[in-house]
Amino acid sequence: MPWIWLLLAGVVEVAWAQSIKPTEGFTRLPQTALCFVLMLGAVLLLSRALRDLPVGTGYAVFTGIGAVGTVLTSLAVRHEVPSPTTFAGLALITTGLVTVHLGSGG
Repeated sequence: MPWIWLLLAGVVEVAWAQSIKPTEGFTRLPQTALCFVLMLGAVLLLSRALRDLPVGTGYAVFTGIGAVGTVLTSLAVRHEVPSPTTFAGLALITTGLVTVHLGSGG
């Protein structure tokens, strides 16, 4: 179950990261409120996962999910143009996440 909490935390972190730009520097109140709610949600879900997972493992996976998910979402939704090495970097991060998960007995 802690891995489910961690996955959910990562998904909410991706949503949070995508919610930052629409705040326009935190000058738009509704968008800013949503941004803070998503940030709080990600941290609460992460803290729930960390009840049963080591902090280092949990945080590494959380940030990895957030990094990969944010890049992929930005490519798909915001039509950002990837650099030639973007996908290689994402593959390395993903391989690292799988390795951490397998090494933790998860």
